[in-house]
Amino acid sequence: MVRIRVLVVDDHRIFAESLAAALAAEHDVDVAAAGSGPAALRCMDRAAAEGRRFDVLLVDADLGVAAAPAVARAVPDDAEAVVDGISLVGGVRSAQPAVRTVVLAEKDDPRRAALALQAGASGWVAKDCSLQRLLAVIRGVLRDETHLPPALLTGVLRELTAARKHRTESEQLVESLTPREREVLRCMVAGLGRKAVAERLFLSPHTVRTHMQNVLGKLGVHSTLAAVALARRAGVGPAELAGDVVERGGQLA
Repeated sequence: MVRIRVLVVDDHRIFAESLAAALAAEHDVDVAAAGSGPAALRCMDRAAAEGRRFDVLLVDADLGVAAAPAVARAVPDDAEAVVDGISLVGGVRSAQPAVRTVVLAEKDDPRRAALALQAGASGWVAKDCSLQRLLAVIRGVLRDETHLPPALLTGVLRELTAARKHRTESEQLVESLTPREREVLRCMVAGLGRKAVAERLFLSPHTVRTHMQNVLGKLGVHSTLAAVALARRAGVGPAELAGDVVERGGQLA
């Protein structure tokens, strides 16, 4: 019997443990849980090294939201960054493309659902859906199906259409960056903070800070999160991270 390996990623411990326990009761499901984006990537990396990759990630749409003010500064002085649910979806898509991700949300949100799909999610499901519904989605995404609540479909299509219109403007802004600034931007999209970018590009943290400030100025935004969102609209992918994905001071590196 082929077993489905599922990883629940949610920083609400009671919900994560309850959902993991419910899924574990299924005869063909193996399940684990992680309480943050970096912890999830470490867990995935460890499983892959042991030859038992996860098949499906169930990711909290609000992952890391409580810590969001910590990254509101234009260029953080420390090395920490929040990995939100949609960023995690994109990171998983880049690191392990075969893994399917399903976003679990407390409420329907066409804009965020569209962003999740653009990042590589295969589904958007209400947290309060039945276990049978969730299992159907898990099995469906493994057949390369995309699952959305019917009530969200029209709104998501509208958001995706609007995103295509905005893409040209975003692409023009990205084209105004120098090659080095684009490289720094790709590192930002990958979730790297200033210290990690400095190590990767063999630059001083001060130089990286200057590049980051230039990127924000040229893109006309005031935070790293806004820069990453614009970069995604322009089709800018994350920098490829050599070797294993690990956590460095709360960062992905």
